Amino acid sequence: MGETQAGQNGPTRIERTSDTELVVTRTFNAPARIVFKAWTTPELFKRWWSPKSLGMPILACEMDVRTGGGYRLTFGQDEASSFSFFGKYLEVIPDARLVWTNEEGEDGAVTTVTFEDQGEQCLLTYCDRFPSKEALEAERGAEEGLPEQFEQLDDLLADFA
Repeated sequence: MGETQAGQNGPTRIERTSDTELVVTRTFNAPARIVFKAWTTPELFKRWWSPKSLGMPILACEMDVRTGGGYRLTFGQDEASSFSFFGKYLEVIPDARLVWTNEEGEDGAVTTVTFEDQGEQCLLTYCDRFPSKEALEAERGAEEGLPEQFEQLDDLLADFA
């Protein structure tokens, strides 16, 4: 397959590597350990994960970041309008790799994120693997949201500089 959208979203590269797999890459101006911390610390994660253009802040973020642990994210303006995403961590290698399930439906992807130091920067690779082509087609959130989310992460990481 190999549909690439690099350039449309700034430094974020989006590629469909198969009928069921989406890979997103971006280099951040921070070491891998700091980028990993932004992915695994609830207070930091809440500051950048939800695209601001959605107008849907994260109301609650629970993370038990260890292999076999779980997470739960609740989005919304208030409790009445809230909804949650949840899953479990299949693999956690500090500062290097996270693998988790997305259990909000039977077509949820398994997400793998790797953090690789490249000098003073971090090459981040985000991969969603769906159970079917139809599941990937139905889920456009990563392709649409991640460039904005990664820009927000860039802004957060600037605070650590």
